[in-house]
Amino acid sequence: MKRRLSTFLMLPSLLLGSGNLIAAGEENTFEQGSEFADFFGEEAFVSIATGSKKAIDKAPAVASVISAREIKELGARTLNEVLETVPGLHVAPSALNRLNPVYSIRGIHTGYNSQVLLLIDGVPLQYSHSGGRPELFNLAVAAIDRVEVIRGPGSAVYGADAYSGVINVITKDAQSIDGTEVGARVGSFDSQDLWLLHGDSWNGMDVVFSLSYQHTQGDSDRVINADLQTTLDAALSTNTSLAPGPLSTGSERLETHLGLSNDHWNIKFWSWIDNNAGVGAGGAQALDPNGVQNDDIYLVDISYQTDDLSTNWNFDTRFSYYFYDSETQFNLLPPGTTLPIGASGNLDFVSPAGLVTFTDGLIGNPGAEGEDSQLEQEAIYTGLVNQRWRVAGGIRYQSIETKESKNFGPGVIDGSVAIIDDTLTDVTGTAFIYAPDTDRTIYYLSLQNEWQFAPDWELTAGVRYDHYSDFGNTVNPRIALVWATSYDLTTKLLYGSAFRAPSFQEQFFINNPVSLGNPNLEPETIDTWELAFNYHPSSNIVNTLSLFSYKAKDLIEFVPDTGATTATAQNARDQDGYGFEWETDWKASNNLRIRANYAWQHSEDSESGADTHDAPGQQFYLNANWQFDPKWSLNSQLNWVGDRNRVRGDTRSEIDDYTLVNLSVRRHTLTPNLDLAFSVLNLFDENAREPSNGTIPNDYPLEGRSVWLELSYRFDR
Repeated sequence: MKRRLSTFLMLPSLLLGSGNLIAAGEENTFEQGSEFADFFGEEAFVSIATGSKKAIDKAPAVASVISAREIKELGARTLNEVLETVPGLHVAPSALNRLNPVYSIRGIHTGYNSQVLLLIDGVPLQYSHSGGRPELFNLAVAAIDRVEVIRGPGSAVYGADAYSGVINVITKDAQSIDGTEVGARVGSFDSQDLWLLHGDSWNGMDVVFSLSYQHTQGDSDRVINADLQTTLDAALSTNTSLAPGPLSTGSERLETHLGLSNDHWNIKFWSWIDNNAGVGAGGAQALDPNGVQNDDIYLVDISYQTDDLSTNWNFDTRFSYYFYDSETQFNLLPPGTTLPIGASGNLDFVSPAGLVTFTDGLIGNPGAEGEDSQLEQEAIYTGLVNQRWRVAGGIRYQSIETKESKNFGPGVIDGSVAIIDDTLTDVTGTAFIYAPDTDRTIYYLSLQNEWQFAPDWELTAGVRYDHYSDFGNTVNPRIALVWATSYDLTTKLLYGSAFRAPSFQEQFFINNPVSLGNPNLEPETIDTWELAFNYHPSSNIVNTLSLFSYKAKDLIEFVPDTGATTATAQNARDQDGYGFEWETDWKASNNLRIRANYAWQHSEDSESGADTHDAPGQQFYLNANWQFDPKWSLNSQLNWVGDRNRVRGDTRSEIDDYTLVNLSVRRHTLTPNLDLAFSVLNLFDENAREPSNGTIPNDYPLEGRSVWLELSYRFDR
């Protein structure tokens, strides 16, 4: 068995050749850092661009890094709050999916947000059912060591969904925690946060454990004046809408993480348990104060790394297993709703079999259990002077088992009964469920070379092949030329292609009164060109300018069916976009650090020329952290979001720009080992809104002003 394992681990060496080709006394330049790394610390390095650690100014990508220290200074509670600081990235509530956070990057902004890949310590956290991340997923920040973000394609390394960007959340290890920390935070909207961190060594193993608990009732002042039921009431002369009323944004979440590691092995386990999460504006864009979502998510990652098998080779074998169980209780339309129902059981305004009154509302409880397992073998070869080769291959299996009970739809009603109560019919395993059980297998192989072919020039080239059992093959190359133009200026010219795989619901939705799947969908694709400049005239200031242009093809949308109330998933359109992002990071003094960024983008439909809707055309962010006393610091943030368009044909007024201001004051060592912080978010109580899809006429209000008090304590070892 050991010989078979060794043969498998050494397979890449047969492809690339073996032997020590670095001459005596020569140094592999890939181990060197950047000129300002000592000043900016770990923030000056990034691993997400190539799969291994690299100075951020030399990395072949447009990348950002937010460290744990910065996160603490911001007073951030969740990953979403952290990501809003990244140039060209905007976090907005989905207009399609219960206010699920959308990571809008460079004008690519969709309801299910499948075009951004989220990694946890390098492991994909994808929800194959709907694409993107698990529904309503968010992360507490207590266990986050750093967040790395690349804007632009990453499929040549990471495969599917690394389309407009990749986010890698790196969690704290035993060394970064180095002891035990407990903390608590209380704030507006009946919100409480608790966390526990522990890092130590045991029997030659590093041990890390973290636990985070978050609870909130949500902001009850996020009121909408009308919803879908308001429209139905007007059409059917009824009066059942719950609007005006607040969005349902309460949640309760428990996160745990356990890690064990030594020189070769790294074993990690995560769980995220969500209870009674609110469903935003409702599953059908009709207010649903009683609807909830409950999710259990588990992730296991086991890796074995060694450089003992062959000179100049490093091998990393990795297995991950991801399981989720999602259950949703929807009151899709409120009690007393009357609808025209056809003989098939579907909504039918043209030739209904009868009007049906749902005395307890239109009730649906869809759910799914999914699995995602992956085995990958990676090998790094550094035996050629000034080169690093990376080869990786693997197999991945994704599956989903659906479940549903409801009091409407085919197989449940047929329009012949005038009154329906809250009695539910379990359609699990029948032809009347919203989507059948399904699975797919993915095989992939990638190759990448980083080559410093001249003292000031580095070329990175790579390609990845993916085979999907449901739609076929895709090949995605990348190439990046990095030029150290002068001592204080680096220039990057980048090209990459990427793809987004169709989700299971886009392929296989059935018996849905609104959306139907299409098994013949092709993957979305994108080609992106970037030109970036990194200028650091001194060791305490860095300026970055990135220009980009892309062509996205075969974007998947639900297109209305002729003569029906449904819409079917289609590769509906192409999109062109271009723009730039500027950022500066200035350590004005030992006590003051100022960061700012501005992003501008224009994107449009390739055929019609219509501007992309919902995505901000402009963003500006300003942050100052001032340590005005050895034990006191003040952090201030200003975030301006503007230039968002309605979808063509939407006659509502223009979407207002907004500016949010946040403040956080921190007192270090209030007593030995005890820190205190006080934060105010949306200081001026701005009436900020994000665009809806029209069924919510006055858009989605964001949270109003909130105040937070935080205490954290470190135990001496």
